[in-house]
Amino acid sequence: MTYCIGMNLDAGLVFLSDARTNAGVDDLRSAGKMRTFGNDGERLLVTLSAGNLSLTQNVLNLLDQRARHEPDRPGLHNARSMVDVAQLVGDCMREVRARDEAYLRARDIDPTGSFIVGGQIAGEAPRLFLVYSEGNFIESTPETPYFQTGETRFGKPIIDRVIVPGTSLHEASKCALVSMDSTMRANLSVGPPLDLLVYRRDSLGAPIQRRLEETDPYLMTLQRQWNDALRIALNALEPAPWLDDCDG
Repeated sequence: MTYCIGMNLDAGLVFLSDARTNAGVDDLRSAGKMRTFGNDGERLLVTLSAGNLSLTQNVLNLLDQRARHEPDRPGLHNARSMVDVAQLVGDCMREVRARDEAYLRARDIDPTGSFIVGGQIAGEAPRLFLVYSEGNFIESTPETPYFQTGETRFGKPIIDRVIVPGTSLHEASKCALVSMDSTMRANLSVGPPLDLLVYRRDSLGAPIQRRLEETDPYLMTLQRQWNDALRIALNALEPAPWLDDCDG
């Protein structure tokens, strides 16, 4: 299990993913689920992956290999739009599943996965897509400027309440981390290290990237402050009048 968030805002893009792949009592492992591709000044592409790790890694490695060794073939390095990028990821997903799915299912292994794909190519605005395991995809909208994949239930309420296209990159980053913290507290299979990437619109390169370990001072401070703020907000709520006699 994993949890990934991508946000497409007026100011740019925010991506966050955990890196836990196993969460057994004596088998705790991690692997990064965020990958970046592109050329400074021309394009920045970001993928977040969830689901079967061998499937998603094979998709990304195949796309990267083709971009490096088959320069005349349509690929991540020369796609003309982010729609083309999402289509490339979806097509490669179908290709890898067609090759491996029967063998995985024979061992009762789930052969599915999904991607959040976002970025900007020179000449168009930043865009964000959710690519399903079947290879089809949808694009974010002003009404829903974010996507989640993986364990989405526990972190969704805070994003729903806060994120709109005009949200600043600072506020969106905090919201994404609080959403991730809520998910980590509710599901042991989601956990640090966390990979955060913040991309400023039209910069076409040099995003801010940070890996946050469990003991990262900022992450620990954010968790403590959020816990304290929730308690303060709960205490400040008007009490239900029909419970006036409960404490007496």
